[in-house]
Amino acid sequence: MFLPTSSGPPARRLGAVKEFVVYTLARIGLFVASNAVNAGVYLLITGDDRLPLLWPLLLAAVVSAVSSYYLLRGQRERFAAVIQRRAEAATRRFEESRAKEDQP
Repeated sequence: MFLPTSSGPPARRLGAVKEFVVYTLARIGLFVASNAVNAGVYLLITGDDRLPLLWPLLLAAVVSAVSSYYLLRGQRERFAAVIQRRAEAATRRFEESRAKEDQP
Protein backbone atom coordinates (compact mmCIF):
# COMPACT_ATOMS: atom_id res chain seq x y z
CA MET A 1 0.00 0.00 0.00
CA PHE A 2 1.28 3.44 -0.92
CA LEU A 3 1.35 6.01 1.84
CA PRO A 4 2.21 9.64 1.02
CA THR A 5 5.37 10.86 2.71
CA SER A 6 4.66 14.58 2.49
CA SER A 7 3.67 16.18 5.76
CA GLY A 8 1.58 19.00 4.31
CA PRO A 9 -2.20 19.03 4.13
CA PRO A 10 -3.72 17.25 1.10
CA ALA A 11 -4.88 20.52 -0.50
CA ARG A 12 -1.32 21.86 -0.52
CA ARG A 13 0.07 18.68 -2.07
CA LEU A 14 -2.58 18.76 -4.78
CA GLY A 15 -1.57 22.30 -5.83
CA ALA A 16 1.36 21.08 -7.89
CA VAL A 17 -0.71 18.31 -9.39
CA LYS A 18 -3.46 20.76 -10.36
CA GLU A 19 -1.00 23.12 -12.05
CA PHE A 20 0.59 20.19 -13.88
CA VAL A 21 -2.77 18.87 -15.09
CA VAL A 22 -3.95 22.31 -16.26
CA TYR A 23 -0.71 22.95 -18.14
CA THR A 24 -0.67 19.48 -19.70
CA LEU A 25 -4.30 19.70 -20.82
CA ALA A 26 -3.63 23.12 -22.32
CA ARG A 27 -0.66 21.70 -24.26
CA ILE A 28 -2.75 18.77 -25.50
CA GLY A 29 -5.55 21.15 -26.47
CA LEU A 30 -3.13 23.30 -28.45
CA PHE A 31 -1.81 20.22 -30.23
CA VAL A 32 -5.30 18.98 -31.14
CA ALA A 33 -6.35 22.44 -32.35
CA SER A 34 -3.15 22.79 -34.40
CA ASN A 35 -3.69 19.37 -35.93
CA ALA A 36 -7.29 20.21 -36.83
CA VAL A 37 -6.29 23.50 -38.44
CA ASN A 38 -3.42 21.88 -40.34
CA ALA A 39 -5.66 19.07 -41.59
CA GLY A 40 -8.37 21.53 -42.64
CA VAL A 41 -5.91 23.73 -44.50
CA TYR A 42 -4.38 20.69 -46.20
CA LEU A 43 -7.76 19.40 -47.31
CA LEU A 44 -8.79 22.83 -48.59
CA ILE A 45 -5.58 23.35 -50.54
CA THR A 46 -5.33 19.90 -52.09
CA GLY A 47 -9.04 19.25 -52.56
CA ASP A 48 -8.28 15.62 -51.77
CA ASP A 49 -10.41 13.62 -49.35
CA ARG A 50 -7.46 11.66 -47.95
CA LEU A 51 -5.18 13.06 -45.33
CA PRO A 52 -1.60 11.87 -44.85
CA LEU A 53 -0.86 10.88 -41.28
CA LEU A 54 2.73 11.92 -40.60
CA TRP A 55 3.18 15.45 -41.97
CA PRO A 56 0.16 17.13 -40.39
CA LEU A 57 1.09 15.57 -37.03
CA LEU A 58 4.68 16.78 -37.27
CA LEU A 59 3.57 20.24 -38.30
CA ALA A 60 1.02 20.30 -35.47
CA ALA A 61 3.74 19.32 -32.99
CA VAL A 62 5.97 22.19 -34.15
CA VAL A 63 3.14 24.74 -34.26
CA SER A 64 1.79 23.76 -30.84
CA ALA A 65 5.28 23.79 -29.28
CA VAL A 66 6.01 27.28 -30.56
CA SER A 67 2.57 28.62 -29.71
CA SER A 68 2.61 27.08 -26.22
CA TYR A 69 5.89 28.87 -25.51
CA TYR A 70 4.08 32.19 -25.93
CA LEU A 71 0.46 31.39 -25.10
CA LEU A 72 1.01 29.25 -22.00
CA ARG A 73 3.74 31.32 -20.38
CA GLY A 74 1.59 32.25 -17.37
CA GLN A 75 0.55 28.68 -16.66
CA ARG A 76 4.11 27.45 -17.07
CA GLU A 77 5.39 30.10 -14.64
CA ARG A 78 2.73 29.21 -12.06
CA PHE A 79 3.65 25.54 -12.34
CA ALA A 80 7.35 26.36 -12.00
CA ALA A 81 6.64 28.52 -8.93
CA VAL A 82 4.77 25.67 -7.23
CA ILE A 83 7.62 23.26 -7.97
CA GLN A 84 10.18 25.81 -6.74
CA ARG A 85 8.33 26.25 -3.43
CA ARG A 86 8.12 22.48 -2.96
CA ALA A 87 11.82 22.08 -3.71
CA GLU A 88 12.75 24.83 -1.26
CA ALA A 89 10.56 23.28 1.44
CA ALA A 90 12.11 19.85 0.86
CA THR A 91 15.60 21.33 1.03
CA ARG A 92 14.74 23.16 4.24
CA ARG A 93 13.35 19.97 5.82
CA PHE A 94 16.42 18.04 4.74
CA GLU A 95 18.77 20.64 6.22
CA GLU A 96 16.78 20.70 9.47
CA SER A 97 16.91 16.92 9.82
CA ARG A 98 20.63 16.91 9.00
CA ALA A 99 21.23 19.60 11.63
CA LYS A 100 19.36 17.47 14.20
CA GLU A 101 21.53 14.46 13.39
CA ASP A 102 24.72 16.50 13.77
CA GLN A 103 23.80 17.67 17.27
CA PRO A 104 25.17 15.54 20.14
